[in-house]
Amino acid sequence: MKYYLAIDIGASSGRHILSYIKDGKLELEEIYRFENGMEEKDGHLIWDYKKLFVNIIEGLKECKKVGKIPDSIGIDTWGVDYALLDKDDCVIGDVFAYRDSRTEDPIKRVHEIVPFEKLYKRTGSQFQIYNTVYQLYADKLTGKLDKAERFLMMPDFFNFLLTGVKKNEFTNASTSGLLSAATRDWDFDTIKDLELPEKLFKELSQPATLVGRLKPEIAAEVGFDTNVVLPATHDTASAVMAVPETDMPLYISSGTWSLLGIEIPKAISSEIALKENFTNEGGYNKSTRFLKNIMGLWMIQSVRKEHDKKYNWADYVRLAEEVKDFDSIVDVNDARFLSPESMIGEIQSYCMETNQKVPETPGELALCVYDSLAVCYAKAIDNLEKITGYKFNTINIVGGGCQNDYLNKLTAKKSGRKVVCGPVEATAIGNVLSQLLYDKSVKDIIEAKKLVKSSFNLIEY
Repeated sequence: MKYYLAIDIGASSGRHILSYIKDGKLELEEIYRFENGMEEKDGHLIWDYKKLFVNIIEGLKECKKVGKIPDSIGIDTWGVDYALLDKDDCVIGDVFAYRDSRTEDPIKRVHEIVPFEKLYKRTGSQFQIYNTVYQLYADKLTGKLDKAERFLMMPDFFNFLLTGVKKNEFTNASTSGLLSAATRDWDFDTIKDLELPEKLFKELSQPATLVGRLKPEIAAEVGFDTNVVLPATHDTASAVMAVPETDMPLYISSGTWSLLGIEIPKAISSEIALKENFTNEGGYNKSTRFLKNIMGLWMIQSVRKEHDKKYNWADYVRLAEEVKDFDSIVDVNDARFLSPESMIGEIQSYCMETNQKVPETPGELALCVYDSLAVCYAKAIDNLEKITGYKFNTINIVGGGCQNDYLNKLTAKKSGRKVVCGPVEATAIGNVLSQLLYDKSVKDIIEAKKLVKSSFNLIEY
């Protein structure tokens, strides 16, 4: 039996999920899980990439322990963050995390050189304070780029540590704010205007292609050798591959973030798309994921943390359902909710400032977050239809958030559309699909999506 290993690393945890085809269905088996999180150092938020790589290796060792050696492995992560390498392939300084505040001044300087309207027309990338373009300009201002010879986004970097091969993958690069909307390659006009080193931006590689074999010392450590294959290395791009519909479905990849959009052949960088802050990111087969970033379940995760995790997710749903006469709504995309000292405090302040009832109890806080998300989804869909001219009757929700029955019902109610939920492990499944496509175990993405649809139960609202 052929095994395929998806290494799916998110901002809060990572998993190694083995997959194989049995009786015409895709089977999944989680064999290793580890925690992740941003760490504070010298007043900045960073990633402990050494610890992350140790966990990647430990998960590979588990494959050997259970006697299930993967024919290939693929790594996906979040977007925008990266490592810089010097001439000796050593990491320069820290690997900053996207919620760090170091881009505040660089954003102003970037927009003085390339006004955002011009930047959006060139790249089609929505404004987010953590976009790679602003992070790299911050590095330029501090001199960090002076010794840089290579720029690798997080999954590219881990692939390099495993294989010694440096490749820049398309879908993750598309989250940088430095790809051309017209060519879907690096936007060298902006790179030159900002005087970023052009040598950093190498040829882009596509999902379902080979990176290389494990380095001999890595193979010796884990006990086997295997192919490292590029999935759609941006986790949302992999999740979208697992949406089990083929006719341009409307999707929400629901987790810490909610990514709402469609796949189209070409990027849209019109004035109305800019006004509504939609973005254009890369997908499988050079498609464009035209989507809206929405804050997602980060807000309720943060509330739970402030409650010392004494309530589980089912508790929050139950408590929200018990609340009567409460209808306060916050703008979940307000920057104040990105990385606040107190999420509860910011939600309450927003409601006070907008003359709404202030949520006090855990149930009121949960209801406020869930209602606000559903309202934001509905508004984003209406704007998507206005921008593209397409109409959508169904919302396909994939990822961990599709297990939230309460939010799914609210989304159906607020949007007036049918909601179809599943699969839950969409990112890992999409990662595996790229490996199956490389291996030619499935003919094309249509056949891959049919495999997903026949393998996993979907729930309709």
